[in-house]
Amino acid sequence: MISPFAERGTHEIIESGSDFAPKFDASGLILAIAADAATNEILMVAYMNAEALAKTIASGEAWFWSRSRKALWQKGKTSGNTLTLVEMRIDCDQDAILMKVDIAGNGVACHTGYRSCFYRTVPIGAEPSETLTLVFDKSMRRVEGPAGD
Repeated sequence: MISPFAERGTHEIIESGSDFAPKFDASGLILAIAADAATNEILMVAYMNAEALAKTIASGEAWFWSRSRKALWQKGKTSGNTLTLVEMRIDCDQDAILMKVDIAGNGVACHTGYRSCFYRTVPIGAEPSETLTLVFDKSMRRVEGPAGD
């Protein structure tokens, strides 16, 4: 698919202009962050190719590119946990997307059943080693049954 977006211009145009010219990496992907529109809680991080980004903008629902399956996928298509866009932003050099979303279904964004993909913490101040242990966030609810997809 040929990108439907503006050609990337100068550094000044990219950072100060109004042309939407997303910067895709060497694999044709751009980082996409989904945050709850009401709370700003980060729900998930995934990647989009030009087609996924175009479908997301046109439909108002989140679409992504699966790097492992090498396929386009609509978030929540099978689980019902769709992400509906409230707002979309792009960072200063246009190489990352922030989507503020409303989540449908049972409110689960992570395929493991947690509301957010960020349900574990890394101990700060600990000595980095092979035995460094993650801590599960006890306030993060987990839903059994159809999870995020």
